[in-house]
Amino acid sequence: MPIATLTLELAIEHAQSLKDRRQVVRSLKDKLRHGFNISVAELDDGLLWNRATLGVVAISRSNSYLSGQLREVEEAVRRLAVGLGCEILDSMIEADEWGDALLDDSEDASLDRSETGLPDGLRGEEK
Repeated sequence: MPIATLTLELAIEHAQSLKDRRQVVRSLKDKLRHGFNISVAELDDGLLWNRATLGVVAISRSNSYLSGQLREVEEAVRRLAVGLGCEILDSMIEADEWGDALLDDSEDASLDRSETGLPDGLRGEEK
């Protein structure tokens, strides 16, 4: 199954403290999560007040959908960055296959749905 990542290096020139930096990063992460079906995380340790690195991850059955989605995310970050007082210094999109090869090497390749911890209605079992 295809998985794609987008890494964004941001400059937050107006940040004078970690609080300023966190405000920009949190706002950007929240807006991206709300607008797209993606996972967003801060990747650096936050030692520099005026720099941040964000990682965005998406998974889908379609490579073309993923590449288009992450390009849209990157464009959204460019638009949002203007309003938040930051700019993108660098961005990188990577795609990879994940899933089947990992499961084939495992002795427990089939997942017992009763052990997933999901409520009965979400397991997909017939009653």
